[in-house]
Amino acid sequence: MRYELYYWPEIQGRGEFVRLALEDAGADYVDVARAAGKNGGTPAMLKLLDGSRVAHPPFAPPFLKAGKLLIGQTANILLYLGEHEGLAPKTEAGRLWTHQLQLTIADFLVEIHNTHHPIGSGLYYEDQKIEAKRRTEDFLKNRLPKYLSYFERVLEQNPSGSRWLVGARLTYADLSLFQIIEGLRYAFPQAMQRTEKKIPQVVALHGRVAERPRIAAYLQSERRIAFNEMGIFRKYPELE
Repeated sequence: MRYELYYWPEIQGRGEFVRLALEDAGADYVDVARAAGKNGGTPAMLKLLDGSRVAHPPFAPPFLKAGKLLIGQTANILLYLGEHEGLAPKTEAGRLWTHQLQLTIADFLVEIHNTHHPIGSGLYYEDQKIEAKRRTEDFLKNRLPKYLSYFERVLEQNPSGSRWLVGARLTYADLSLFQIIEGLRYAFPQAMQRTEKKIPQVVALHGRVAERPRIAAYLQSERRIAFNEMGIFRKYPELE
């Protein structure tokens, strides 16, 4: 089966968590909005978003077409891919635990986004710079270490004794945590340099994911969109 991924063509955003899973699994997929050049496939995505031609219309991208299924929400897409592409445990308990970690990552991602858009996503960053500065100060002092220390603890307490978050093998949650670290290093390099000294297991996991052959090839390819100031992870030096 060939998957169709629908997401904005110029940013990594939430779609990147799905791309990483598809790439690591070696899945056959097309990134629809990018397939026909810049913005070339976006009309097809918007047509599905209007909901008039689908039984279960998604609220927003990313969404994935898998056969007759149209699956929305990043964590939901990964829940599906985890089972069908070998990126999640086979047991129900293992799948639920992986999904729980992914939902926590989703919460973390919202807080990261809100550092530069604390008032509203419909406003420009320049319209909320004062509030963004205050929000980021609290995020870097309290929320960033809280989330990352949680994942450090999960790695330390994995009952299988492996170096992954769940069980003895990599899951999509590991790929997503890799992306979180990648993005935070881009957005808050100084804060991450300080924080990473306290989360050696998370840092090591990031390195292991980066060395996986398919992921390494993807990161060096044109398919990997560069971080920029339109996505979730944005580098505004004044916020550090």
